Amino acid sequence: MSDEDTAGMDEEDWAPEFITLDYEDDTSERCEVLGIFECDGSEYIALVPDSDQESVYIYGYNESEDGSFDLIDIDDEEFEAASAAYEAIMDSDDE
Repeated sequence: MSDEDTAGMDEEDWAPEFITLDYEDDTSERCEVLGIFECDGSEYIALVPDSDQESVYIYGYNESEDGSFDLIDIDDEEFEAASAAYEAIMDSDDE
């Protein structure tokens, strides 16, 4: 979630968003949405799984006009670029 999404909200009014990832082996995993960000003209989403708060999952992100969205698997090269962009955002937030 970007600062624009939470602008005008008190910290106590803000609640994290969660989505559930459903896998092909019929398992699922609940994840907190850290935010949606752009890298090289594409959008990505950063997620933290409830089962491992130290991990961050990054997927391609595509939102439709009706508000629905798709998560898109990305290859290693795209993951490296998106991860670097995410780290740069996180580092700038720490300053």
